[in-house]
Parts: sequence; structure tokens; C-alpha cells
Amino acid sequence: MTDFADFGRIFTAMVTPMREDGSVDMGQATALATGLLENGSDGLVVCGTTGEASTLEFEEERTLFRELLPICHAQGGALVAGTGSNSTRTAIDSSRRAEEIGVDGLLLVVPYYNKPSQEGMYRHFRAIAESVTRPCILYNVPSRTGISMNAATQLRLARDVSNINGTKEASGDLDLIATIVDAAPEGFRVWSGNDGDTLPILALGGYGVISVVSHLAGRQLRSMVEAFLAGRRDEAAAIHRRLGPLTNSLFLEGNPVPVKYALNQAGFRVGPTRLPLVEPSAPVRAAIDAELERAQIDLPARV
Repeated sequence: MTDFADFGRIFTAMVTPMREDGSVDMGQATALATGLLENGSDGLVVCGTTGEASTLEFEEERTLFRELLPICHAQGGALVAGTGSNSTRTAIDSSRRAEEIGVDGLLLVVPYYNKPSQEGMYRHFRAIAESVTRPCILYNVPSRTGISMNAATQLRLARDVSNINGTKEASGDLDLIATIVDAAPEGFRVWSGNDGDTLPILALGGYGVISVVSHLAGRQLRSMVEAFLAGRRDEAAAIHRRLGPLTNSLFLEGNPVPVKYALNQAGFRVGPTRLPLVEPSAPVRAAIDAELERAQIDLPARV
């Protein structure tokens, strides 16, 4: 297992390639994973929001973990498995099974639909984390879940549960994020969960990003992070501005619809999304096409 201290700053929240019949295309998944790790990513988050976890069968998820884990390790990368659920029992079962496969860490989303209290969230995440030994990353994404986990709850978990070691913050609330960064115990890391917030979160003391745009611009994203860390703030800001229009085009409709379209258009076949997600509308397709034409992108490979 990759020690949490060695987890990298840049993860790609990887799409799940599919065939036209909707089945998982494992050959393309392994090719994509390899390419992403060769083009700027320190590791992969598999079966998260971008990976269409909500429409994958449990055995499909576990097959992806088993097949992609050795690819990550062969390139010195980490695989973080999306095992969260709005059912605590389901999340515990999924997390234990992923741990048995050998994944390096677990990404645990705030419970969606049932909208628990802050105390309910605390007990939910504590129960999951204490059922495993792998490092756990919280995932706060209120635009998806309908509720935000506040800074106090995240900090309480960080202090009380030894293997809750980080958070993917997609709230867009920079005050909340600043509070976490300022008060978190040593070693607790904050990854941006929104590509457009990566540079601001780094400026607040955050650690890195779990990215979507890295599918297409992994090298540029790495250059931005490295420039910032080296004190070349103007250079980092310039890259951030250049990436902005491409990043924005990938969220004109619900993720991962636009990024899958963009990858297909750019020459890497990842296939369709599963229902209820469908192909992007004509205006969104046109906007993405324009950005692909404008941007200098780093495709993982052309297949």
C-alpha cells in the first residue's frame, strides 16, 4: 500500500470508459489510466462522480479496482477508490471489499438525498473509517448531495479518527476551506474538488487537486501547481487563466457528460455515459469543440 504521506498532489477523477452497449470497456480503462499517469497525474480516483459510480454495479467497481491498481503501482501512483454511499452499511461493505483488493485509499462522499445532520455525518464517516485501515478522504460536494459538511465537522473527524487524513473540497466555499486549512491537525490535506478553485485553494494552504480537466490538460495542470509551489505565482496565475475556458466548458452540463464528449472528440475513445446521463446538447458540444480547437491539450493517448 502507498503510504498516505506519499500521496501526490494531483489526482485525476477518472472517467469510466464504456462500449456503445453500455458495458465497461476495461481495455480502454487501462489505456486511459496509463496515459493519465504518464501525463501529470500522481494517482487516480476510480469510481467517483466522474467515473459514474452511481450507475456502476458493485462487481464492475471491484473489477476496475483490481485491474487498475497494478497499473497505478507500476508507475508509482496511488489508486483511491470511491466507496462512499448514503447508506453507512453499504459504504462500510464497499470500503472493506476495496481494502481487501489492496487500494491505497478511500474517497467517502457526504451522504446524499437523506440529508443527515452534522452529527449524523460525523457518525457516518467515523463508522466507515473505523471499519478499515486504509487512509480515508472526505468528499464535500453540496451541489451533488444537497447538504454541506461544515468545517467544524470535518475538523472533528480529522482530530478524532486517525485514518481520516484529508478532504476533497468541492463546496466552493473558500472561507470554509480556509478554516479547515488553518485548524487541521498536521498531515491533514485539502484537495480542491473544483478545477477552477485549485489555485485559490493552493494559495490558502491547500495541498492539491482531484481533477477533471487533467484528462485533457494534465501537463499544464502540473506546471501550474509546480510553478505555484516554486514561488512563480505570476506563471501559475497565467496557466490558471489559460485553463479557465477549457475547464468551464467541461462543466456546462453535469459531469462527466462534457469530459467524455471532449475525450471522444479529441481522439481517445471513452464511449457514452450510462442513462440517465445522455450526450451533451448541441450548444454545449459546440462550446467544447471550440475550446478543444483553441487549447493546447495533452491527450493521454489516441486510441
